[in-house]
Amino acid sequence: MNKKMVAYFVGRVLRIEAVLMILPSLVSLIYRERSGFVTAACALATFIAGYLLSRKHPANMSFYTREGIMAVGLSWIFMSVFGALPLCICADHVGFTDALFETISGFTTTGASILTEVESLPKGILFWRSFTHWVGGMGILVFVLAILPEAAGDSIYLMRAESPGPSVGKLVPKVKTTAKILYQLYIAITFAEIIALILSGMSVYESSVISFGTVGTGGFAIRNSGCFIYTPLQQIIITVFMIICGANFNVYFLLVARKWRDAIRSEEVLSYLGIYAVATIAVAINIRNVFGSVGEVLRHSFFNVASVMTTTGFAVSDFDKWPNFSKIMMLLVMFVGGCAGSTAGGIKVSRIMIGFKTIRKELEHFVHPRSVKILKFEGKPIEHAVLRGINVYFLTYSTIFAASILLVALDGKDFTTTVTSVIATFNNIGPGLEMVGPCGNYSEFSIFSKYVLMFDMLAGRLELFPMLLLFLPMTYKRQH
Repeated sequence: MNKKMVAYFVGRVLRIEAVLMILPSLVSLIYRERSGFVTAACALATFIAGYLLSRKHPANMSFYTREGIMAVGLSWIFMSVFGALPLCICADHVGFTDALFETISGFTTTGASILTEVESLPKGILFWRSFTHWVGGMGILVFVLAILPEAAGDSIYLMRAESPGPSVGKLVPKVKTTAKILYQLYIAITFAEIIALILSGMSVYESSVISFGTVGTGGFAIRNSGCFIYTPLQQIIITVFMIICGANFNVYFLLVARKWRDAIRSEEVLSYLGIYAVATIAVAINIRNVFGSVGEVLRHSFFNVASVMTTTGFAVSDFDKWPNFSKIMMLLVMFVGGCAGSTAGGIKVSRIMIGFKTIRKELEHFVHPRSVKILKFEGKPIEHAVLRGINVYFLTYSTIFAASILLVALDGKDFTTTVTSVIATFNNIGPGLEMVGPCGNYSEFSIFSKYVLMFDMLAGRLELFPMLLLFLPMTYKRQH
């Protein structure tokens, strides 16, 4: 394995993170907060660590699957450790474990919080906390590919190791150009939401941090009341952008490229919108007696279903108090998640669709044993390697899910809290039910359980395998 290349990339990631930390330092300066000096010092320490790792340019710049996976896994761990420093130092009664939990939750766009009170924190720290959503939403390695010179080897391995979904391809022939296009779309959508929220009457600061959480599908709020306090118009704007960011970004590239027919016929996006519509209507019918008017019912259903399906985690009502049917429906769409190639978490709509197509094919084979049917997705045949990867993914997902529940159960929390805490962190959603519901948090879990849930957040965001391979001894052995 090209260890020097992996270290070089980790170092470059830390140097970029250090530069990004300057932004919350400037916010602290604007609001005359002392935390800005702390954040600036943390940025300097991060830059020095990054410089030490990447000061020597490797003679061999080649990297392939193993190097790509290692670079991604280690980058996210180091990025989270250094990113936790400002919160750990500036927030009272927040130890390193809790600060790391909060930061991993931010970078993985989970939105699960251990903070019981957020409004007392400095605005610069809250800005950094929400900005981690935006940084992690599209992926820090995608950003590195966008700004670094093209490396030798096939850098698509880096993007595949970090990007969500069963398969990742190039929008254009060069990976570097693909990364730039993705970030241009990402930035454009972010600015569009910020402007929309400002026009709705929200401050520039709050519009920015809420947009970071929405576009990154993260869900950190900067008010103790979450999104409950916002006007119906502002809640609708947030909902629309949550839905936009839960869809495959390739579709937006097709729209910009004026390939209208290919964009509107996307099988995955149409299924994503269909699942969302069915779930929203079903929940709205079930909670019709919870709220006073049809408009309120639709707005709360529209917002909360979008929030959990796109794994954003914002809330405008405590759905933990809704009827059981609605709570179960919310749990189901938590598992589904958004589209591949989006900033959302979950299993992904594409995997669910291909899974159902495989079941249908097997049932048809029982009826017509000699028939030969080729599975297709988005109009293209599904390769055997993709099907095998999805089957392995589901088995691995189930294994980690079951093991995490058993480990977290050692805390002695109630059944619903234990199970939904794993569902919410593993699928990068944030809120679950009972103690970890929309009005709760993760502060009462033991240090051991918090590390289990941190692993789940990272594994869920990085599609399981990059984190698992870090613990596999053969990953570090030299190939012959």
